[in-house]
Amino acid sequence: MHINAFRRFLLTLMGICSIGTNWASSILIPMDEAQANHLKAYGIAYWVLTKSTEVDWLLNYRGGSFMFQYQPVFESELRIRGVSYQVISDAQAGQITAEISAPDVNMDVMKLEKAPKVAVYSPKSKQPWDDAVTLVLSYAEIPYDIIFDDEVMDGLLPKYDWLHLHHEDFTGQYGKFYRTHGHHAWYKAQQREFETCAKKYGFAKVSQLKLAVVKKIRDFCSGGGFLFAMCSAADTYDIALAADGVDICESIYDGDPADPNAQQKLDYSKTFAFRNFILNKDPFDYEYSNIDNQIYERPVNESNDYFTLFQFSAKWDPVPTMLTQSHLNVVKGFLGQTTGFKKSLIKPEVVIMGESKSIGEAKYIHGIFGKGTWTFYGGHDPEDYQHQVGEEPTDLSLHPTSAGYRLILNNILFPAAKKKKQKT
Repeated sequence: MHINAFRRFLLTLMGICSIGTNWASSILIPMDEAQANHLKAYGIAYWVLTKSTEVDWLLNYRGGSFMFQYQPVFESELRIRGVSYQVISDAQAGQITAEISAPDVNMDVMKLEKAPKVAVYSPKSKQPWDDAVTLVLSYAEIPYDIIFDDEVMDGLLPKYDWLHLHHEDFTGQYGKFYRTHGHHAWYKAQQREFETCAKKYGFAKVSQLKLAVVKKIRDFCSGGGFLFAMCSAADTYDIALAADGVDICESIYDGDPADPNAQQKLDYSKTFAFRNFILNKDPFDYEYSNIDNQIYERPVNESNDYFTLFQFSAKWDPVPTMLTQSHLNVVKGFLGQTTGFKKSLIKPEVVIMGESKSIGEAKYIHGIFGKGTWTFYGGHDPEDYQHQVGEEPTDLSLHPTSAGYRLILNNILFPAAKKKKQKT
């Protein structure tokens, strides 16, 4: 009897352990106001993908939460990185999935399958300002490679799934910084670097090199790549495409005058996002065209500058839904060399995902090109309203729940999504 009783005790204990193991079957990372560190939560989702584990992105559920199979190592990493989470049972996970799958709710489950390989396009000579994307990638602990013109021209882009462009001036006018920074050592060093690279690849001008780079990025996108651009990279990319074969650079930038008929020769059919824009021909003015809303065109200031995210159908429009996941629908605005895009100059097929309706400004836009996609995001740094050249980088540990930075990280995870059949 004593032995049998002991056996029954062991069996009961094993059953309890089994129940405990089954109960702790999934991890839910809430992305609503309950989350202490939204930015590092994206890094956890990325890291879990690198461990050959799928992640469910719960679109519109508690701010775009994440859910995946429970493993002790995952829970340990969540604690180390300070990310809020819940351990839930199979039954609870099933209830959440059932709630999301109901046809009358604007939610969906998007399977993330493989961590995308990320590249950031940046010059090798460090510029005296920071890049919001490299800041948030580093803070979220998402790995990335730095590439520039050599790597693009040497055909290395197909190695990557996702490419980021930020401060670059693809028109070959060195950011139009000549008047304010042309005498600085960093400006002269960058000019020498660009000119040397242009000669290496057989181009007489930097603008010609940059156009070749733009075309290779276009081909990367057409072939299925994911392109994300912020600040001046967004509008100068399209300006370069429209000005293919037209000299729009004055002599201080390329040694000879710009084509006086350059404006009439622009071909808007070649651009991704913008049409009917007017070039800014003044070589000393810190603007490229009228795509960007100027200060005098924006009757707002830091205290009341906001943009609103559109609400898309998660089940019918999963792509823009992924890209707009946030715990806040209204996001703080921020300036940049290119702050926002005039809605009147955006092509009709472009999806506007965030806008300041009262001033006719789109902040966050998206489109399809070939087999790939592109996203343009106006402004420089979501947590530094008017970042100046030479300022210290933003400390993201002070902004772990930044909605503006979340939009960047939505784009990082977007390429990991399993392709769904288009609903008709």
